[in-house]
Amino acid sequence: MAKKDKSDEAPADVRDDVAGFQKSLGELREEVAKVIVGNREVIDGVLTCMLAGSHALLEGVPGLGKTMLVRTIADALSLQFSRIQFTPDMMPADILGTTVIEDGAARGLSFRKGPIFSNIVLADEINRATPKTQSALLEAMQEQRVTISTNTYALDKPFFVLATQNPLESEGTYPLPEAQLDRFFFKLHVGFPGREELHSILNRTTGTDAPSVSPVLDGPRILKMQALVREVPVANHVQDYAVRLLQSTHPSPQALDAVKRFVRFGASPRGAQAMLLAAKIRALFDGRFAPSVDDVKASALPALRHRVLLNFEGEAEGVKTDDVLNAILKSLPETAK
Repeated sequence: MAKKDKSDEAPADVRDDVAGFQKSLGELREEVAKVIVGNREVIDGVLTCMLAGSHALLEGVPGLGKTMLVRTIADALSLQFSRIQFTPDMMPADILGTTVIEDGAARGLSFRKGPIFSNIVLADEINRATPKTQSALLEAMQEQRVTISTNTYALDKPFFVLATQNPLESEGTYPLPEAQLDRFFFKLHVGFPGREELHSILNRTTGTDAPSVSPVLDGPRILKMQALVREVPVANHVQDYAVRLLQSTHPSPQALDAVKRFVRFGASPRGAQAMLLAAKIRALFDGRFAPSVDDVKASALPALRHRVLLNFEGEAEGVKTDDVLNAILKSLPETAK
């Protein structure tokens, strides 16, 4: 006898909510696919960050469509969008806004809001800005508010920062500090397209027909989808797996040899939060109302790769964080002994 899916046991209104979630997500994917070829894993990763109410960091060499992906998703959403092109001479006020003197009848000081006051903020080539400017995003990303002098301004919800960076160039760039990296829900690697995907890209970009995207979701609908994610229950053994996985990234006498040898610091508790929320969203993607251990495993790399810091030996030997995480995933049992 086939095993009964737990979603079949859910109340009718819950099944309707999950079906509506899938329908909205499917419509959004269809619109994005009109412009973006392939990269389904990256697209779903960005959408996962959005549905978790958090932020994404996209890393890849130039020309892979990182900026186009973010702009396309923004076009498919009825939300306010702004793009910030980061440069070394950019100042925090260029992002947050500044106080100016008003002339005329309303003479006096007033605050002019910067591009951070949008629902979707594309931080393009974020590692080109100085640490002082990068830090201007910290409060906005964590607290969804901005403090200027003694005044605090709340940002409209939903609010997402989708940042891009180029891993090849080092001249004129400033690596993101660990505190800011930790604010990103996922770090997504944008890979090089395959042969068939390259043909599709050329067909779409070298002809006369330019694909267009129509908005399919608005702010209130996204907030409802985010609320549904929070309502998804998690079994104790699934949560325990996420906790043990997080602990396994920290060097200790019981840790794997690769962790003890190459890792300086393990992932923060935000890593476990990201894995569990992503597992919930992944379950809803598939029409399920309960995440599994496999959902946590599938979310581990993008949730932890930027939160695990390698030591000097690991960097000198060219060890990748993903290699260490894959070794942990391979050795960690699904249930505690």
